[in-house]
Amino acid sequence: MKLLEGKTALVTGASKGIGRKIAEVFAQQGANVAFTYLSSVEKGQALEQELQAYGTKVVGYRSDASKFDEAEKLINDIVAEFGTIDIVVNNAGITKDGLLLRMTEENWDDVLNVNLKSVFNVTKAASKVMMKNRKGVFINMSSVVGIQGNAGQANYAASKAGIIGFTKSVAKELGSRNIRANVIAPGFIRTEMTDVLDPKVVEGWEANIPLKRAGTTEDIANACLFLASDLSSYITGQTLSVDGGMA
Repeated sequence: MKLLEGKTALVTGASKGIGRKIAEVFAQQGANVAFTYLSSVEKGQALEQELQAYGTKVVGYRSDASKFDEAEKLINDIVAEFGTIDIVVNNAGITKDGLLLRMTEENWDDVLNVNLKSVFNVTKAASKVMMKNRKGVFINMSSVVGIQGNAGQANYAASKAGIIGFTKSVAKELGSRNIRANVIAPGFIRTEMTDVLDPKVVEGWEANIPLKRAGTTEDIANACLFLASDLSSYITGQTLSVDGGMA
């Protein structure tokens, strides 16, 4: 039997990178998958077609989770389409890097809204469904930067640290309803975004990682699979660093 057989999962920000791989691994493991995308419409539509090949129900939604009303509509639409929701992976995120003295208020607000407020919006909406079901799983994507900070990323670090505090609180509030909430904190992961970097810069970063390599999207997706499945049924309120030893 597959690890997520018969479960319905939502993955936000899944048109590329880490989110795309999580959606793929979940579908491979028997989950019905709802996922969101925003700007990458063609990639989102292509992913929907691709994942249906695994034989489960897959539907992509164009939705901006940083907007409270859109998040509520998203959850309502998923419940109408799939009947319920068992697993939520809050993965949507952006960066607008810059040193504090040059960072604009807009850059701060945009990153906090997409990275942190979206987690509140989606979690609040989905938790109502899970409380009725008396079961559910939240997996929220933070970052090694949320644990140790990084120069030039004060907004990103604040948003990702906020996710950790938020998740720990939600785990305590919802635990009595058999709802678990955990965090994954990726380190340096190879994605489309890192492919455009200077290879020498990447080599320098990898040299400082104890495992001496960048992570893959599959490394993160496999950690997500563990936390989404019953293999982790007694784990909640925790932060799992998937970073090759960076933190």
